[in-house]
Amino acid sequence: MDKVEEYIYNFEGEQREILLQLHNLMLSFPHVVAKYRYKVPFYYRKAWICYLLPNKDGTVDLSFTRAQEFADENKQLDFRDRKMVGSICLSRLTDINQDVMLLIQEALLIDDTIPYTKKWFGRDKK
Repeated sequence: MDKVEEYIYNFEGEQREILLQLHNLMLSFPHVVAKYRYKVPFYYRKAWICYLLPNKDGTVDLSFTRAQEFADENKQLDFRDRKMVGSICLSRLTDINQDVMLLIQEALLIDDTIPYTKKWFGRDKK
């Protein structure tokens, strides 16, 4: 068992199930790898795609590192005064639905088509 899976199995109940489902989902995409960074699971392909952040209330934030580049037409992402990272909070396994899949697909598309640069740090998107 790798470090990310060890981390996930330290949680219990629905929170563990959400983490495990998201972990397996992310690894089902070609060339996506999981790394344990900053004390949470991160998922990479060419660059950072997303990370999983378990909350004390039993929910899980699926956080996208390049969310400021998303179209996010349904305004599902919560930026919480962050410039780059946007999250969607999942409280039940059934919350991993078509909307979440579309967000993941958008993150992967951005990773595939727009080179990651640090130009977004500290600046608003133009």
